[in-house]
This record gives sequence, C-alpha cells and structure tokens, in this order.
Amino acid sequence: MTAAGPDRGPDGAGTTPDPTGPDTEELGATVAALTADDIAPARRRQLLTRLVGQARARGITDLFKPRAAVRWMTDTVAEVAPHVPIRDLATLRRHFPGLDDDALADRLVRNASRATAGVGAAGGGVAAVEWAVTPTLLSAPVLLAAETVAVVAIELKLIGELHEVHRVPLPTGGAGRSVALVQSWATQRGVNPMMPGVGVSAVLGTAARRELRDSLMRRFGRNLTTLGPFLTGAAVAGYLNRRATRALGEQLRKDLRRTARALPEAPS
Repeated sequence: MTAAGPDRGPDGAGTTPDPTGPDTEELGATVAALTADDIAPARRRQLLTRLVGQARARGITDLFKPRAAVRWMTDTVAEVAPHVPIRDLATLRRHFPGLDDDALADRLVRNASRATAGVGAAGGGVAAVEWAVTPTLLSAPVLLAAETVAVVAIELKLIGELHEVHRVPLPTGGAGRSVALVQSWATQRGVNPMMPGVGVSAVLGTAARRELRDSLMRRFGRNLTTLGPFLTGAAVAGYLNRRATRALGEQLRKDLRRTARALPEAPS
C-alpha cells in the first residue's frame, strides 16, 4: 500500500493485504468468533457488522463486479482458514460428554447448521437497515461477501471436527491443514490421508482455485436472498444456509465413513 492508498486490481478491488499482517489477524479473530456454537443474535449481528467494516478497511471498493467479489472472497477464505478454531477429539468429548461418535457428529452438524442460519438471519437484519436508508445500499455487496466468508469459516470448522470424530487425520502444520480444509470444502469430499500431500500453493493453483472460486460463486449467488426487503431476506437466507450446511455435513460424513474403513487400523 502506498501513501496514496491501496493498489487496485483490474476490477477495482484492492489487492490482497499481507496474509501475516495485523489486519489479517483482526479479520481472522472476527471470523473465529463467528464460528462459535452458541452466539446471541445481537452478538452475531455485531460481529458480522465488524467483519463488513474490516472488509471495507482492506481497500474493497467495487464488489458490485462479480469477478472482483469472488476474487476477494477466494483470497480472504485462504487467509482466514488458519484462524478457524478446530477442536480435537478429546476437546469435543469434553464439550459434549456422553455422546458416541454418531451422536457427536449429529450434534456438530446441527450446531454448524444453526450457526450458518444465524449468519443468514444477521445478514438479513443488517440488510433491512440498508433498505431503509437507500444510499447505504452501496455497501450491500460487501455485506454479501462478508456473510459468505463467515458461512464458509463455520463450515471449515465443521469439516475439521468431523474429520476428528471419524478419526481421519488431517495434515499436520497450519498451512497444509488449511489447504486440506479449503479443498475439502470446495469439493465436498473428505481429506484422504493416503494421498500424497499438497503444497500451500495448491489452494491458489489452477484446479483447486477454480473449484474454490466456483463454489464461492454459488454461495455468493444464494446469499443474494439476504437483500430481500425487510426481514424476508433474513428468514430465507437463514433457511438456505441451514439446508446447505446440513447437506455438506451429511455428504462429508458418508465420504469420511468410506475413507475411515479403508485406512489401516492404528496399532494398539
């Protein structure tokens, strides 16, 4: 960034900030807070509003252009993935005592579905204010992009924790783990630990980036329901988010069961 302001890409969006810089840390902290199981609606709306403000502060100027919006979301998901808190199996057992593996997986999918529904409802509530004050509609694409990133972060957490429950190990190390989670989300498939590892650049490589971009585009389009007038957008967005997260969880559980059966048994 120069003294005159952030560099601009061909679509008018600011270039990606330093992924290790303080703005990324703050963005990651906000996204991590949004992934919590139980958040009061007012707190979730507050966090989403903060996320929108952080998006604006990163030099976002023209998310009305779909290409710019998807590029920003792709870069941002890659940046925040390492900040998504994923509980290991022992921690999950402490948080949800008395549940067997299937019941625990059910609870994780249910909680994640409720959380993404809550993000949709929060986004719809913010959008209702936007509709009431016409000039602020200019911020609507930033709201949609921020909501999409928040939903993806919740689902990344779900993916990581379902791998723990099904005892399908994720790659060790922050970068490799984040890449595996993002690819799993984009393909809606579990991580296969028997396959050779991939480098950090894979998430931005042609094939993986295309999958992520296409998946984000579908989610971004679905989140347009948030802009429905008054609170109708909140109700529809919440329902669609809940349904999509539940479908992702069930698809992933089926895939992880197959993968777990194919893995060699751990030595006793």
